[in-house]
Order: sequence, then structure tokens, then C-alpha cells
Amino acid sequence: MTTFGLSLLSGGLDSTTVTAYAKGQVDRLTALTFHYGQTHSKEVDCAKRVASALGVEHVLVDIGFLGQVAWHSALTRPDLFPIPKGRSAKEIGFGVPITYVPLRNTIFLALAAAHLESTALHAIESEGMKPERVQARIYMAPNAIDYSGYPDCRPEFFVQAAETLRLGSKLWTQYKVGFEVETPIIRMGKADIVKMAVRLGAPLEQTWSCYEGGAVPCGACDSCLLRAKGFAGAGVADPLLTSSGRT
Repeated sequence: MTTFGLSLLSGGLDSTTVTAYAKGQVDRLTALTFHYGQTHSKEVDCAKRVASALGVEHVLVDIGFLGQVAWHSALTRPDLFPIPKGRSAKEIGFGVPITYVPLRNTIFLALAAAHLESTALHAIESEGMKPERVQARIYMAPNAIDYSGYPDCRPEFFVQAAETLRLGSKLWTQYKVGFEVETPIIRMGKADIVKMAVRLGAPLEQTWSCYEGGAVPCGACDSCLLRAKGFAGAGVADPLLTSSGRT
């Protein structure tokens, strides 16, 4: 059996942890990063360094048009919608914040599946691999415990999405090879994610979680606050802050 894997890698703590995990679960792994019109490219640069540190193939796809259609977000139009800062844990856990990018995970998942299906179809149709010896897995890093309220980070979304991908693909309809959508940290708290990352030897010093792209993390946006909560809960110093001189 040959398992082809694709991990969506943003360059942040969660996706880096999941990519490090996926590396040990599949035979051939590709890390896929999207430049989707976000306001800064720092996380994209970090994704490149993370993939290099993990020794996995990295593919960067420019889908800058997404910012034109998914414009109602602080991550694509900060000129219209300021990034929330200094919110309490209660505020972060209530409602869907303006940092939500409309249908981002839906679009990312469809594009990831197209890339992975191409790889699997090539193995079957061009390399002569038997379909019954092929598996196709997509790894994503949503989290439904310590998260910012995004609806496309819930387990039920991914169950339905996997079924949609299966029904709409040649890989399944002709060869009966279905997509497996793996979300290994979806029910984990941030502290447990940090512990998992440390255990896997993930290059956390190369990651970037901040919604802004400054020289150092802002420390006040939802993503920075959740990251800080995770490292504090795990009893681990954040190597990104240590390397930047912040504590």
C-alpha cells in the first residue's frame, strides 16, 4: 500500500505540528501553502522554512484572487476591518470574529484535494500502480477547542466535506479510492498541541501565528493570545519569542 499525503501548511503552530505528524504517517508527503491575498507574506516565508526543516516537498500556490471574493475579513481587508486585539478568552470563544475569511477552509480543501487527486491519478494511470494499493490523505490543522470561533474548524464540517470530495472525484467514482481528511488536533487544547509539537520535534522556532507581519509578534491579536496560552499551559518557552528577545 502506498499512501499519498498532502498537508496544508500555513506556517503557524498548528499546521506545523500536523505536518510534522503527517510526515510519519504517509509514504509520500507534500506540504501545500496558499498565498491567498492575506495582508502579509511572513507566514508564507515561515511555511517554506518549516517544510525545509522537516525535509518535505513544499508547493506554494498563489490564489491571490481569494482576497477579492472573500473580502469581508480583517485578514484580507484590514483597511476596512481592523484586527481585534486584547480580547478576553470569553470574547474569543463567542461568535465568529472579523478575522474569519469567508469559506477559506472550503476553498483550501477543494484545491488541496485537486492537487492530491492529480498525484494519485498519475500514480494509477501513468505509473501503473494498482488502485487498491493507493490511499489519499489530506491533513489539516483545524481546532475546535481553543479556537477563534470559525465555523469551518468544526468536526462536522470536515465529515461533510470529505464526503463531497469523494462524490465529486474521478479517484473515487472510477477507482474507488476515497479521500481521507485527517484532522489530528481538532479536539486538542493548545497546550496539548504544543506538547505534541515538542514530542514530534516540530521546528516551532520557524513558525508564525500572529495576524500581523511585524518584526516580532504583536502579542495582542487572538492568534497570539491563543498561542501564548498554549505554551504557558504546556510549561514550554515559546522559541519564537526567545529568539526575538521577548519573554
